[in-house]
Amino acid sequence: MAAAGMKRKQQRQRGASASGSTAGGAARKKRKLPVGDEKAWQKAGSKLNEEISSDSEPDTPARKKNNEAADEIEETAQEKKLRLAKLYLEQLRQQEEEKAEEEAFEKDLVAGRLKEDVLEQKGKLQRQIAKILQPPDASEIRVLRGHQLPITCLVITPDDKYIFSAAKDCSIIKWDVESGKKVHVIRRGKKGTKDSHVGHTAHILSMAISSDGKYLATGDRNKLILIWEAATCSHLYKFTGHRDAVSGLSFRKGTHQLYSASHDRSVKVWNVAENAYVETLFGHQDMITGLDSLSRECCVTSGGRDGTVRIWKIPEEAQLVFYGHQGSIDCIQLINEEHMVSGADDGSVCLWGLSKKKPLTTMKKAHSLHGTEGLEQPYWISSVAALLNSDLVATEELHVNKPPSSSDGCNASVLKTINNLFGVFWCWGELFIYAYRFAQCQCEVVEVWRGIPEAGATL
Repeated sequence: MAAAGMKRKQQRQRGASASGSTAGGAARKKRKLPVGDEKAWQKAGSKLNEEISSDSEPDTPARKKNNEAADEIEETAQEKKLRLAKLYLEQLRQQEEEKAEEEAFEKDLVAGRLKEDVLEQKGKLQRQIAKILQPPDASEIRVLRGHQLPITCLVITPDDKYIFSAAKDCSIIKWDVESGKKVHVIRRGKKGTKDSHVGHTAHILSMAISSDGKYLATGDRNKLILIWEAATCSHLYKFTGHRDAVSGLSFRKGTHQLYSASHDRSVKVWNVAENAYVETLFGHQDMITGLDSLSRECCVTSGGRDGTVRIWKIPEEAQLVFYGHQGSIDCIQLINEEHMVSGADDGSVCLWGLSKKKPLTTMKKAHSLHGTEGLEQPYWISSVAALLNSDLVATEELHVNKPPSSSDGCNASVLKTINNLFGVFWCWGELFIYAYRFAQCQCEVVEVWRGIPEAGATL
C-alpha cells in the first residue's frame, strides 16, 4: 500500500512540472520587445530583410545576361531545327550565287576566246600595241655568244622557254631563255660524210618550228632539209628534192605540214609527221628570198629580183601575184591572215592586203639614205618582223658598206622573231635578247632604234 502511494505521488509531480514548462514557453512567445533595447530591434530587422522576396530586387547587367541565357536554354527542339534549316538555305543560296558568277565569268572568257579565234581566222583581229611600246633598258639586253660565224636564222619555241639559232658555222644551238645558257649544241658534220653524220656541212640558211613545239626543221646551202625532235635535238629525217639552197621554211600553224622555198625558184610541201613529200609549186622567175605562213592552207613568198610577192593557194593549186617594189624583194612576213609586210633593197617597206594586188601603202626610203653627198642611196631593208595580229611591225636596215650578194643566202644583220614576251635579233655572230615593256604612254610615234648595239649598250 505504501509503495502504491509513492508511485501515485511521483506521477503527480511529473505532470505538474510538464505543465509549468509549457506555460513558461507560451509566456516567452507572447513577451513584447522592450522599447529601449536597440540590439533586439537590429536583430529583428535583419530577419525581416532576409524574408523580402527576390522579385523586388533591381535588374543588373549580370542578371539580364543570366535571363538571356535562360531564354536560349528554353529554345525548343522545333525552333532549333527551324533556325538551322534557315542557315543551311542561306549557305546554299550564297554558294549558288558564287557558282553562277564563276560560270558567267568563264562563259565570257570562252566567248571572248571564240570571238578572237573567228577574227583571227578572218584576218580581222588586231591588238593596238605600237603606241604603248617602250624601248628596252640597257639592263634588259642580254648577249649570248656561242657561234663562230654570223648567225643566219633562229626560232623561239611556242612556250617561249627556248631559242634555236643556226649560223654559217653549220652549228645549231638550243638556248634557255631564262638563264641564257646553252642547252644543246648540234655541231657541224664533216665534209664527205653527209650520209653518216647528223649535222649540216654547209651554211644553214633557214629554220622553222612546229606550233606544238615537236619538230624543228633546218635548211642549208647543200639543198638539204633536216628534221629534228625539238625536245631532245635528235635527228629524225632528211628531205631532199630541191636543186639549190633552201632559203625559207615555215610550218603551217596547228599542223605538221611544212613549206620550203629555194633558190631553185620552187616551193615544196612536205608532211613531216608522215616523213613524206607532197607536191612542188612553180611560178617565180628568180630565186625565192623569203617565205611565211599561218593557219590557212597557203603560204606567201618573196621573189627577189623578179619583183613579185606571191600567195600560193594549195587546195586550189593557184597563185596570186603582187607587184609593188622597184628593187629586189628580200624579206616578207604575215601580220595576220589578210595582211603582210615586205621589204626591198630599194629601201621601201610595203603593207599588203591579200585581196588587193597593189600595196595598201608604201613607205619609200624607210631607213633614210647613206653615202657621199650627191650619191646617196637608200638603206636596204634586210629583214622585217611583225607581232602577230597587232599593229606593230619592225624593220631592219643593212649596216655594212659592202652589201652581201643575193647568192650569199643571208643578211649581215637580221631582225627576227617578235612575240608577246620579248624580241630577238642577231648580228655578226652575237644573239641579242630584249624584253618588251608595255605601259601606257603619251608618245605618238614608235621609238626608232638605230645602230649595231654593243654589249650592254642601249638600242
